[in-house]
Amino acid sequence: MRIARRLAYMWLFNLLAIYAASQLVSGIGYSNDFGTLALTALVFAAVNLFLKPAAKLLALPVILVTLGIALFFINILMLYVTAWIVPGFSIAHFGAAVWATIVIWGVNWVLQIVFDVDDRSSRRAKRTARG
Repeated sequence: MRIARRLAYMWLFNLLAIYAASQLVSGIGYSNDFGTLALTALVFAAVNLFLKPAAKLLALPVILVTLGIALFFINILMLYVTAWIVPGFSIAHFGAAVWATIVIWGVNWVLQIVFDVDDRSSRRAKRTARG
C-alpha cells in the first residue's frame, strides 16, 4: 500500500512539475494534451520509483568520484527515458533537459515541504521518537 500511495503523490507532484517545466523551459513539450501530461507524469513517477534506484546502484562509483554530481545526470537520464516511453512528450535539446530537471526538482521539493509528504528519513525519525 505504501508504494501505491507514494506513486500517487509522485504522480500528482510530477504532473504539476512537468507542467511548470513545459511552461518555463522552451524545448519541453507534451502536445498540449492533458492526457499526455498525465501519462508523462505517471511514467516519470514509475521510472523514478523503479528504474532510478538501479541506475544509482550501477553509477555508484561515478557518484562517489564526482561527490554526488552524477546524481543530477541520472535525473536527466530519467527524464529522457520518460520522453522515450511516452509519445507526445518531447525534449528538444540537452539544455532543455537540464533546465527542466532543475524546475522539476524545485517544484517537487516545494510541494513535498508544503504538503508535508513523509519520506524515509521522517518515518525513521517518527519510529525512533515513539520507542
